[in-house]
Amino acid sequence: RYGSGPPRFGGGGRGGGGGKFGNPGDRLRKKHWNLDELSKFEKNFYQEHPDVTRRSPQEVAQYRSTKAVTVKGRDCPNPIMKFHEASFPTYVMDVINKAGWSEPTPIQAQGWPLALSGKDMVGIAQTGSGKTLSYLLPAIVHINHQPFLERGDGPICLVLAPTRELAQQVQQVAAEYGRASRLKSVCVYGGAPKGPQLRDLDRGVEICIATPGRLIDFLEAGKTNMRRCTYLVLDEADRMLDMGFEPQIRKIVDQIRPDRQTLMWSATWPKEVRQLAEDFLKDYVQINVGALQLSANHNILQIVDVCNDGEKEDKLLRLLEEIMSEKENKTIIFTETKRRCDEITRRMRRDGWPAMGIHGDKSQQERDWVLNEFKFGKAPILIATDVASRGLVIEFWKVSLFSKHV
Repeated sequence: RYGSGPPRFGGGGRGGGGGKFGNPGDRLRKKHWNLDELSKFEKNFYQEHPDVTRRSPQEVAQYRSTKAVTVKGRDCPNPIMKFHEASFPTYVMDVINKAGWSEPTPIQAQGWPLALSGKDMVGIAQTGSGKTLSYLLPAIVHINHQPFLERGDGPICLVLAPTRELAQQVQQVAAEYGRASRLKSVCVYGGAPKGPQLRDLDRGVEICIATPGRLIDFLEAGKTNMRRCTYLVLDEADRMLDMGFEPQIRKIVDQIRPDRQTLMWSATWPKEVRQLAEDFLKDYVQINVGALQLSANHNILQIVDVCNDGEKEDKLLRLLEEIMSEKENKTIIFTETKRRCDEITRRMRRDGWPAMGIHGDKSQQERDWVLNEFKFGKAPILIATDVASRGLVIEFWKVSLFSKHV
């Protein structure tokens, strides 16, 4: 956006990128920043609501205990308990009110005050806990306090995500909530033509959601830059490390000014993620919701059937006959390998089941199409590898089956 919009306040695939030029990011040089020469920017916009201020330490402790929230770090604000207590601007509250939610999720209740106050933070919570809005709504406030983009500027907010599907989903949320203040966003990922993504970047976008490989390609080619980036989000950090993205992430972060605000989100807290936090974040506060390890979601009925490999397919087919007896039901079957995903998809389609498969070797166009067919019920059985195992939202499920390592 160049000089338009509401007034401001105060001023690729797995390990992708690089191609024939060797390792991704080899041509990027680490920037040496002189903070005295950088333009100043605002990042603390939090005004504690009087209702939050009046709460006693005992009430705060009780809320955190009830919601399984633990906090580690200095100067962490008290959690909010109602949406209006976040003191979001009207253009954000209008969208929240339209959604009709009853109260913030625990990670939002504690994460919003922290993110709005401009502090670096780590959020550990299970997938599906509302993490996306935990960082996107403060990002919108942050952006609306910065000077307008000028031609040639890169994004103000950068969100790094491990997979194309998750990046696309985050971009949909960013577009929906940014529309009220006319913020533009782009999703940058491998497996799709570069042209449309480059055109969006060239027109100027405040929010860029990217997988590391494709973003490295664009940075190396000089097609975008991180000079204006002051709000960095690492989403599903543990998953990105599992996928081998750490070198690319470090190359990208080297291009961003060190006094940025950084928010890291993860479902687990292994030592590799802890090291990343120590390297990228300054004086951060850590929020945990629930356990530090992946654990079962107690809101879902989970039945475990231990059997031999030779028994799996017959058990699966009998289970499907039971589940799919109602037309509205949808089923996801997770497999450990791409080959197994294809085998089960072929077998099920041969037997007359309306099944489709998705994994990392399929084209982006085919993956998008299969996911849409599943979301809208045209293909109610999805066989998938772990490309679909984190963070994706499929609405209106009546019944879901997660059959791991079929």
